Parts: sequence; C-alpha cells; structure tokens
Amino acid sequence: MTLSNGFYKQLVVSLDRGNPEEIRELFDELHSYDQAQFLLKLDQEQRKKMLQYLGDEELAEITQELEYEQQQVLIEEMGNTRSAKVLVEMSSDDAADLLGDMEEEKKQEILRLINDEESADMRELMKYPDNTAGGIMTTEYIVLPKHYTAEETVKKLREIAPDAETVYYLYVVDEEDKLLGVLSLRELIIASPEITIDEIMYERVVSVPVDMDQEEVANIMEKYDFLAVPVVDERQHLVGIITVDDAVDVMKDEASEDMAKFGGISGKDSGVMDLSVTSFEAAKKRIPWLVLLLGIGIVAGNIIHQFEETLEAVWVLAIFIPMIADMAGNTGTQSLAVVVRGLATGQFQGRDAFRLIKREAGVGILIGLTNGILISLIAGIWQQSMALGFVIGMSLSISLFFATLAGTIVPLIMVKLKVDPAVASGPFITTVNDILGLTIYFSIATAFMSYL
Repeated sequence: MTLSNGFYKQLVVSLDRGNPEEIRELFDELHSYDQAQFLLKLDQEQRKKMLQYLGDEELAEITQELEYEQQQVLIEEMGNTRSAKVLVEMSSDDAADLLGDMEEEKKQEILRLINDEESADMRELMKYPDNTAGGIMTTEYIVLPKHYTAEETVKKLREIAPDAETVYYLYVVDEEDKLLGVLSLRELIIASPEITIDEIMYERVVSVPVDMDQEEVANIMEKYDFLAVPVVDERQHLVGIITVDDAVDVMKDEASEDMAKFGGISGKDSGVMDLSVTSFEAAKKRIPWLVLLLGIGIVAGNIIHQFEETLEAVWVLAIFIPMIADMAGNTGTQSLAVVVRGLATGQFQGRDAFRLIKREAGVGILIGLTNGILISLIAGIWQQSMALGFVIGMSLSISLFFATLAGTIVPLIMVKLKVDPAVASGPFITTVNDILGLTIYFSIATAFMSYL
C-alpha cells in the first residue's frame, strides 16, 4: 500500500478519533518509507500524538528513511530519552551519522542515556572521518570461526541474524579478528551439514581499507556487484562492512556534489538540493565562481576591443560572434562531461589518458568539419559572400577542435595535480572556450581581411 491522498486522509481521521486499533491496522499497511512520509505531512501536534502509537524499533526504521534535517525534527520532538532508545535500535552507522552532526552538548546528553556497549560502538564509528569507508560502515555483521560446520552455522545464524545489518555474506575471522574468508548465504544453504566453513569459504576476499574514500568504495561495489564489502584496518582486522544501500546513498551524494561543482558552485555542502538552505547561504556558495568568471569574461570583451578595426571594416562579423563563442563553449562542455564522468567511474586510468585525448581529437575534427562546412554554406548564401562563409566556417572548425581538446585535457591535468576534475566546471570551460573561439575567429578574419 502506498500513501495516496485518500489513504493519508483516512489515517488522519483515525488519528483524530484516537482509535489505536484502527490506526495500527492502517499504518501497518504502509512501507516504512511511506510511514516516514506520513509523519512528515502531519503537523507537530498530530505527529506528537502519532509517536505514542509507535514502538522504538519501528520508529528507528522510519527515522532511517528520512533525510538528516528531517531526522533532526523527529529527534527534537521525541526528546532525549526517547531518542536514545530509538538510536539504539537503528543501524550503528546511521545512528553514528545522526549523532555525529548534532551539537556537542545534545550529543553527549543522548550518549549518556545509552548503555556503555552501544555508546562505545557509536563513539568508535564517529572517530572516522566523513566520506571514508570507516565513516559509512556498520559494525553489525556476522562473523564465524572457520571450524564451524554448515549445520552449526545455520543454528548460530538463527540466534544472531536479527541483530545483523545483512545476512547475505558471512565473514570468517581468526582469534584476532583477522579476516580469513567470506561465505555467501547461498553457499551455506546448499553445503553438506557436516562440511566445515574453511572448506567452502572464499579466501581471496575483496576488502577495502578503513580510510578509503567513500566514492572509491561505491565504485568497487558497483564493479563487483557486491551487496556488501568488508572494511579492514592496516593489520587486516575486520572492523565493519558497507552495505549496498549505503553505496547507493554515496553515489547519489557524490553525483549531487559533482553536479554542483560542474555548475560552478563552490564547496562540498553546496545546498543545491536542500530547501532548508537560505537564499543568502546558497548565493554565497555560487558568488566566488561567478566573480572569477566575470573577470575572465572581461578578457573576452578585451579581445573584441583588440580587433576593433577588423569589426569596423567588416561589421557583419559581429553577427556571428555569439554563434562562435556559444558553439566553442558547448563543445568543450560536452567533452568535459564525458571525461569527468569517466574519471569518476574509473573508466579512464593511467595510459587511457593518451587514448582518450586521441579519440577526442578525432571527435573534435569531425565536429569541427561538419559544423564548419554547414555554417560556411549558410553564411555565404545569407550574406552573399563565399569569402565570408569560408572565414566563418574555418574559424568555427578550428574553434571546435581546440574547444574539444580543452574540455578533455583540462580535467586530466587537474587529476595529475590532485585536484577534483569536477571543479573544471561547465561555466569555467565555457568562458575559457569563449576566449579561445573569439581569438581564433578574429585572427582568421584579420588575416583574410583583403578578401572580405
């Protein structure tokens, strides 16, 4: 059952009546995501009333479906005592993320209300930097000694599986928690009851170090189609796992971040997708890039000024300025998008750089020739001057070729300089290619002035 308007109204009516049985019957039909959306739609008084009908474990599952800002609203309305109970029922990584972004005083007050073992796990996870494997991992996973038989393992799973984040993979460790192997649930089920774990486990385990960047982790999981990946410390001790739902969240967050950078918006937390960010805060993130591009744009204006005599002699050249600049900017942005995406997904690595430049150079030649021939015919017929058509066509062809190369080479250089290639954003490349296109255009026009 999904949360349609009719179903929402029906639930609100039941809530106003205060009929617990009816509320439970209707609410239980919803998926936890829709239950979370229902809570958000209620006003504060209605939500406070609804929270009384929900258990701690149920509320934990609902809270995990919300964005951070929405979680904070619930935490405030629940109060510290109830919040502590709910956090204990949440996945350790989600609870640590939620606590980690709280104000220090409130965080410590809630942690004091949680038992020592649970709070120790949360504090341990909060020590790892954000955006690393340690920062997104969970400590709720299943570990087994290698001497267990398949039958013993199945019995053990019935006891410990309810507290694990996932049971699809079972990890085998030694007495010092060093990762020895991994076993899938499928392999366990089809194994003979008497066979031991070390006989069927997979020893060449793909794991990630605790300090690996979260985007790199997500790419590894996508590459191998993993539902979870183990996280190890420098001594190869198993310290946590990262599940596929966290990898999906990482990909979504990284895509939003790259899109912000690609649009010339500075800062990681750009707030482009967060409506709670004020106009002033959002503008503050965008202004630095725009001021920089304003300065570069003045250079483009100065180029036109340098060729003032050419423009005065052949004023019709001014008609094609926007077309030359826009086409160069757009072509460069296309190449930039391809390269940044390839670098982000790990498709372009090491020696691939030369092959990529070679391919994009070929693309630039084909794009330039196609558009150059087309515009030369259009301009020549329109202005009744084949010489003018030739100048504009040649200018556009050369501009598009170099714009394509610029869109390819700039992000590759930034990678070499250990700079995020996404900062070679659309506005930056567009403005640079405007300057490039105008310089080529007027240089060729001046050289062929006697024919125009």
